[in-house]
Amino acid sequence: MLPSETFDPLVFGHRLRHYRRQAGLTLDALSQLAGRPPSYLSQLENGHREPRLSTVNQLAGALGCRSADLLAATPPNRRAELEVTLVHMQEDPRYQALRLPYLRPSARLDDAVLEHLIALFNQVGELSLHPPAQDQTPAGDRIPAEERGARAANLAMRGEMRTRDNYFSEIESAAGQALAAVGYGGSGAVSERHLTDLAAYFGFSVARVQDLPPSTRSISDLLNRVIYVPQRNLTGGMRSARSVIAQTLGRFALGHRDPVDFEGYVRQRVEANYFAGALLAPEGAVVQMLADAKARQDISVEDLNESFYISYEMAAHRLTNLITRHFAIPVHFLRSDPEGLLWKAYENDGVSLPSDSDGTIEGQRLCRWWSSRQAFESEDSYSLHYQYTETVTGTFWCATHLGVEQDRGDAVTVGTLASEAHWFRGSDTTRHSVSRCPDPSCCRRPPTQAVRQWEGVAWPSARDHSHFVSGLPTDTVVFSPHPGVDLTDVYSFLDRHSAGLGTP
Repeated sequence: MLPSETFDPLVFGHRLRHYRRQAGLTLDALSQLAGRPPSYLSQLENGHREPRLSTVNQLAGALGCRSADLLAATPPNRRAELEVTLVHMQEDPRYQALRLPYLRPSARLDDAVLEHLIALFNQVGELSLHPPAQDQTPAGDRIPAEERGARAANLAMRGEMRTRDNYFSEIESAAGQALAAVGYGGSGAVSERHLTDLAAYFGFSVARVQDLPPSTRSISDLLNRVIYVPQRNLTGGMRSARSVIAQTLGRFALGHRDPVDFEGYVRQRVEANYFAGALLAPEGAVVQMLADAKARQDISVEDLNESFYISYEMAAHRLTNLITRHFAIPVHFLRSDPEGLLWKAYENDGVSLPSDSDGTIEGQRLCRWWSSRQAFESEDSYSLHYQYTETVTGTFWCATHLGVEQDRGDAVTVGTLASEAHWFRGSDTTRHSVSRCPDPSCCRRPPTQAVRQWEGVAWPSARDHSHFVSGLPTDTVVFSPHPGVDLTDVYSFLDRHSAGLGTP
């Protein structure tokens, strides 16, 4: 891939389209000359994919221009510049906080309209550079610096995931090399023997214990090269135990060191989770299964869940990792609790997620009429809940799975545009709903009749909430490379277990 910090796929896409049209070629004609599928070229032109340098060279040769012409950092003309700016403008947290429908930069939008919109937003941006004085800001609105850092880290990571279609080629490659080294055959689930051999491949043994400190998922003794993980009865079953081992191995496979800030911590957490998925549900095997299912118009997360012996949530992540990259199908992923609070999300299909003024989505409440919340009210809550929802940004199809954990039982939702739903199992559902959120009249306010009857004569007592807004502990002022971990417990644990290993 090209360096992401200097390469804008939107600008590249406009330059590619400009030179293709200048050469008088259609996408099909360029496909023949460059040896790339038209669908892939369309994704490049729309800024949905990043090309390899070898691909850029092939395209330049087919178009009769230089690679440098395609890679120039500026749009080819003013119209292209306006369209690129409009897209990036709508990715700005200040714009997303307005919760407006996504505005596509189509040919129907007049240049003058684009100029006005961008100028108005730039003016808003200038005004936002002068925040109110500290003594004018309500105390409840003052977010601690450490929480702001965690929020910003999550926001930046989610933006990168969207840009990359949630596909990390370097992590897929690392997982593939490790699997090949221990003799994985390339199809089916990764066995327990493979996991043991993978630990040995990275120079570790695995020990299952009953007394792992409650603030940890695993502990790696780098001195004695032992990875301690909970016994299966403490992790919710074999699938969870496998994922803990795979995530821990990911740190060593990817060369992680102790992070120095929240951004590094969030990146390492995402990468380790990604590696675990790529290890337990290998790319080649998953892609083949998805291809077969797509041919039958029967793609489903549950098949990945069952075939690769992984959790439903990990299977949902693997689908989002690979389906856009290999089949050009945009998707979204949500994890939310029974009250509709959003804890994790990813999207590249344009679905509008609720967000705070700074773009934070964690802890925000989903619309009552979305599949993620309607699933809890269905007649059979623990069957998959399929639903179409008409929203302010378009109509989406979703499949929602409810967990059966005793503590909470979150909803995991995977969805796509209604126009792409036919590839998926459950697309024939007759469930339809309409969401007008963020309009308060949709579901934020009780019905008028209920207000008349109960206002002033009802006094509910709120249950305490602990909104894990950033996904990170933020109770310390100074960043710790191990947030939320009780190191006293960890070191005491290692003292006990290393006593017989010859540790000085």
